[in-house]
Amino acid sequence: MNGHGDQGDHGGITVQRALELPGLRGGLPEVVAGADRLQRTVRWVHAGEVPNIASLLKGGELLLTTGLGLGTRPAEQRAFVRQLAERGIAALVVELGPRFSRLPATIVDTARAAGLPLVQLHREVPFVSVTEEVHTEIVNGHYALLRQAEEVHRRCTEALLGGGGVPQVLGILADFAANPVFLETADGRLLYAAGTESGPSCADPLQVWEGLRGRRAAREAEPPAGAVLVDVPGGGPGAASVRARLVLLSVSGVLLPVHRMAAERAAGILAVVLMQARQEEELAARGRGDFLTDLAEGRITAEDAPAQARVLGFKPGDGPLLPVVMRMAPEPSPSGNWALLARAVLEELSAVGVPVLLGVRPVEGRVPLLLGLRTESERTAVADRVAAALRAGAARAGLERGGGHPPVVVVGVPGGWAAASAGLRHAAETATAAQGLPDRAWYDARRLDIDLLLWRLRHHGGEAALAAFVDRAIGPLRDHDRTSRPPLLPTLETYLSHAGRKAETARELHLNRQTLYNRLARIADLLGTDLDDPQTVLALSLALRARRHTL
Repeated sequence: MNGHGDQGDHGGITVQRALELPGLRGGLPEVVAGADRLQRTVRWVHAGEVPNIASLLKGGELLLTTGLGLGTRPAEQRAFVRQLAERGIAALVVELGPRFSRLPATIVDTARAAGLPLVQLHREVPFVSVTEEVHTEIVNGHYALLRQAEEVHRRCTEALLGGGGVPQVLGILADFAANPVFLETADGRLLYAAGTESGPSCADPLQVWEGLRGRRAAREAEPPAGAVLVDVPGGGPGAASVRARLVLLSVSGVLLPVHRMAAERAAGILAVVLMQARQEEELAARGRGDFLTDLAEGRITAEDAPAQARVLGFKPGDGPLLPVVMRMAPEPSPSGNWALLARAVLEELSAVGVPVLLGVRPVEGRVPLLLGLRTESERTAVADRVAAALRAGAARAGLERGGGHPPVVVVGVPGGWAAASAGLRHAAETATAAQGLPDRAWYDARRLDIDLLLWRLRHHGGEAALAAFVDRAIGPLRDHDRTSRPPLLPTLETYLSHAGRKAETARELHLNRQTLYNRLARIADLLGTDLDDPQTVLALSLALRARRHTL
């Protein structure tokens, strides 16, 4: 299917084919140099008699002349031929007659040395007829290539209408090119690979790909010899709109322009397929997110939830359900990345080994999910694996919170469907309240109730009251730390985190005990309070946790 007869490698015709057409054949052509180069491609025909004609050519032309511009001296003739060879014309055809009865040895030897096909015509021919005839053949050759490329396009379209997808499209293209075909991401990760069904190139295409990984950097700078690279558009402006890249590698045969034409048409089909897949994935992920949100908000009852979950593919068994929420900033990047996120996370979660129902809520920047446990005792182990999968998936999809911070993962309390409703709501709020806390693999929703209480106070009309409380409790320390050293708030935070144990506090702060005692005394003096009083300790702990909500 990829044979092209006398068609040139780039959509023209060969010199040999041009000489066989009636116009030139009637001139009794004789090849006097470059007989081994007659498979060169003729892209155009030009006739001329001026000495500097090489400067008017672009390469690939079949030049017709009577020799008037070749000059009379050997040096002029050698220069004329060399310049044409350097320009890269396909062949030089000289009509014998008044100027030459036979081509001089100088011209023939120079053409032979330069590897330029040189033909002399023993009969006069109308150059205009030759030009028209060859150009018609070239146009017909281009049309033939287009028809072959369109045939591939038709077969790919039929495959899709018949229920096929990306692998089928790549397989059709690989069979047409008789070489392996790959679809990779814009940054070079392999998505799909296809080889031919028979012939010398039917080896595993993945082995071919693995063999080229070491040359990846070189391929970015310059494609391998004979390779065809075609961008699959993503629908946006500029280079960022490239969704993927189609790569044809010349393993068992030469890749011709018709293969590039076919690849370009296949790329258009793949763009639609990938866009549709992304939209379908995102719609499905959003649909699951809507279900989990409706469950959390009480719009779906615990009695109706199991049946609706089964429709979405979630069959957890009889064990407890574990609510988990991953929180990121709202719309941190184009919405299409949420489909990538859902896919990446689900792939990562496949190794966790428990039933998962995962959705996305882009507006809230949230990924809710339910997990089916066998027993409550495996909550911590499963939470560790799920949190790692969620964060890995977010990194793969390029979705992170503002400033490059990792997402917040909050794990709720396991229970039945009724508990799952409240657990999802609690985990979602807690994930929002946890933003700004020191980074952890995951947070236990039960241990952040004070942070959640303070967040609710801050976001439900109590901002002024919360700020006033913080100012009363630790205001003098904040004022001190703005102007004096060493700062005392970190000392107080460490002291309270160790429940007033001075030895552990001193070790963590790398202080000797006397220095710590001096700082604690200074804190008590500035605040006018007793750091051993339980009520004071409670108030200071709350104020320190509330501080990030009032900054």
